[in-house]
Amino acid sequence: MGEKFFKYSVIFLLFMGSILSFSIPVEASASEFVTKGNTSGKRVALTFDDGSDGTNIAKILQTLSKENIHSTFFLTGSGTKAHPNSIKDIKAAGHELANHSYSHADFTELSSAEIKNELDRTEAAVKSTTGVSTKPLFRAPFGSVNSTVLKAVGNAGYTHTIHWNIDTLDWKGLSETEVYNRVVNNIVPGSIVLMHTGAGASGTPGALPDIIRSLKAKGYQFVTVSEILNMPSASGTIHTVKAGDTLYSLAGKYEVTVNQIVKANNLVNANVIQIGQRLSIPGDTPNPPPVQGESYTVKAGDTLYSIAKRYNVSLNDLIEANQISNPTYIRIGQNLVIPQDMKNYTVKAGDTLYSIARRNGTTVHRLAEVNNISNTSLIYPGRTLVLP
Repeated sequence: MGEKFFKYSVIFLLFMGSILSFSIPVEASASEFVTKGNTSGKRVALTFDDGSDGTNIAKILQTLSKENIHSTFFLTGSGTKAHPNSIKDIKAAGHELANHSYSHADFTELSSAEIKNELDRTEAAVKSTTGVSTKPLFRAPFGSVNSTVLKAVGNAGYTHTIHWNIDTLDWKGLSETEVYNRVVNNIVPGSIVLMHTGAGASGTPGALPDIIRSLKAKGYQFVTVSEILNMPSASGTIHTVKAGDTLYSLAGKYEVTVNQIVKANNLVNANVIQIGQRLSIPGDTPNPPPVQGESYTVKAGDTLYSIAKRYNVSLNDLIEANQISNPTYIRIGQNLVIPQDMKNYTVKAGDTLYSIARRNGTTVHRLAEVNNISNTSLIYPGRTLVLP
């Protein structure tokens, strides 16, 4: 009897082991649907959807370059295949690239597998043309989404589905004046503006310079979608040069080399940069700490406790500021408002973490923890530290 029981036990364990050996597929969070930036500051993101012809790309790029503005271009795979040199020009000018499907199909009429195929084909086309990924930003053709679409898009690696709060309707052939009025008369802090690059949007190239000049006069700063959402860009970080900045200090701050910054921005003279100039910082760079009214994008492994600890705020304040009903549940890609001002310190020549900690009533350990510093003996002049 004992032998038979042992035999059946072994068979049962082997059977259960074979079942448990199969991995259970893990699905990502649904893509977050975004219509505007969560900011009270005068910031606006001009965005351009590129279809099959891309007729006005050169004119748009010329204006953006003249005005020293970087924007986000939502690319189709078919358009990338049709005019690859124009797509390369968009990347070379330092603009942000995002996914707008391959064939501009209505995603609400596609299966999850078909949605993934559309996104993957576009990603492959753009990456082979520019070397840059379109993740994590997606814009749905026709702005057509539902919960099924957002789930499939999230599973494909696109954490944010970007809509808009200002639609120029330029694709209808509106005049320059009509396109201008639709933007300037409806602008609010955090606006995401929808425009197009194709021949059908004939009023956009002429309206764009006046739109930019009028919004600048109103005090608006032009940013990419990633910047207005306070999230890292696949193509790197954009830094606006401030008084006292040098390429050396910026290289230290973002932990890249001076030569990498020079190459990424096609700079002729590494000793000359201008206040207000926007520099593309190559590679994966540290996120600047969020400030009051700005948002933090939740990443894998984050908890409310770890975020509160990192930014030296109380857990209760973080919960209250974001009206969170369940503090044990936050989503990857979710934007959280940081409820209090951050105190920042810019490292100067001769500084050490010890001297900074002592002057500001904290410890080296706490300073390193808040700023994610792995080597406490190595800090660079020009780097901005959060003071806990």
